[in-house]
Amino acid sequence: MSDTERSLPFCRRISYAAGHFLNDLCASMWFTYLLVYYHSVLGFPNTSAGVLLLAGQIADGVCTPLIGYESDRTPGCGSYGKRKSWHLVGTVSVLLSFPFIFNQCLGCDLSTPEWVGLIYFIPFIVVFQFGWAATQISHLSLIPELVSCEHAKVELTAYRYAFTVVANIIVFAVAYLLFHFQPGQEGDPSISDALGPIDIPVFRNLSLIVLGIGALFSLVFHLGTREKRRAGEGKEEEEEEEEEGERRPLIPAPQHPPKALLRWSCWLKQPSFYQVAFLYMTTRLIVNLSQTYISMYLTNSLMLPKKYIATIPLVMYISGFISSFIMKPLSKLIGKCLTYFVGILLVLAFSYWVILDTNMGQQIYGAAILLGAGSATILVMSLSMTADLIGEQTQSGAFVYGAMSFTDKVANGVAVMMIQAMHPCHTQLCCAACVWFYHDIMVIVTGGVAFAATLGLCTLMIWPIGITQRAPSVSGLMGDGLDPSDNSCDQEGVN
Repeated sequence: MSDTERSLPFCRRISYAAGHFLNDLCASMWFTYLLVYYHSVLGFPNTSAGVLLLAGQIADGVCTPLIGYESDRTPGCGSYGKRKSWHLVGTVSVLLSFPFIFNQCLGCDLSTPEWVGLIYFIPFIVVFQFGWAATQISHLSLIPELVSCEHAKVELTAYRYAFTVVANIIVFAVAYLLFHFQPGQEGDPSISDALGPIDIPVFRNLSLIVLGIGALFSLVFHLGTREKRRAGEGKEEEEEEEEEGERRPLIPAPQHPPKALLRWSCWLKQPSFYQVAFLYMTTRLIVNLSQTYISMYLTNSLMLPKKYIATIPLVMYISGFISSFIMKPLSKLIGKCLTYFVGILLVLAFSYWVILDTNMGQQIYGAAILLGAGSATILVMSLSMTADLIGEQTQSGAFVYGAMSFTDKVANGVAVMMIQAMHPCHTQLCCAACVWFYHDIMVIVTGGVAFAATLGLCTLMIWPIGITQRAPSVSGLMGDGLDPSDNSCDQEGVN
């Protein structure tokens, strides 16, 4: 394998990583501030705020595998490439819908019934989640198509996560500045330390800044990333066959048997598919739920001023950014599974710190460093394991990423709805019970789910990732890559 196959040029790696920047910016606001915004700022009850997040997660979960399936089988827009075409559709959808999510309901006032607000916001949330899913799946599916070397995949994933961390740093840094320079707050600490309707302009301006920056990075991705065209598309295939025929030797060289290609239904018969899906789901539960409830934990359990909902997540993602630079050499040295285990140990250390120190002050910065580094490590390694599972089966890679994301989105939405339903307070103002409620949630989310992720990791260490079932014969491939009349997996295929 040549060096060009092992890794992309630096500029192309940067342009690829920029393709998920808009999604990362929006996801940072979505998971960190959605519940806080709708409950503490707009005054929605806990259950209603949970319903909005659940609606978004379900929409994302349903759209993700469908988009993955369509992304694998559709040719794309002309010569633009199918992955980049779906990426463009998703980007436009996000840009058109996200500004309405973090803003007031147009035409609503204090006397407007709660159900009107729910009906108003849900369509924008659904469109946003469709766009977010289209961008995410198309971007992830490009990894095994751009590079084939295992460590190059880890490198691209690490670059991608480094940009994710930068995106989160930007969101929280801008949020801190908006809170710090919020007009009319000087000299009134009782207002400046509590979230309320006065903070609506802060979140609205933050969402508009996020979209402007994200649109610029999306443009960099589309200009700098070249999607490989498959041999067999249009006239290119005929030209390649003619050139190949002219250069073909009289005595053909020995040929390796063609590798079998998996259709989407055959993935459902792979044990490794479910192992990786479970690990990815638990990883996302740790990362997303801790990000969702860290703001509630800071303001209601630790009674910290509202500026901490910007500074603590900022510290988390800076530590994640730093740790992303050592993931590639560490995974080469000890392997992906052990690197993932190191990340789990950091998450568990955060959980134990929360249990032992119930009145953290400035110590929360140290705990945030552990959680940020651990979350970054397990997320990058889980994505790298998913790329390993796909291997050379790039023709159905989007379906695999879509299925993984489906488990993630549905599990996150259901978990948030269950937590919101168990909330001891049913009004905008929290009581003393909230102190221990959010404390316990942080412990369960980080410690309990990390233990489940460790069990999933153990199964991968015992039964490593690989395709063990039978895949469809290459001779049966046609059209979009598979013969729809062939429902069996009749030939052995191994990654």
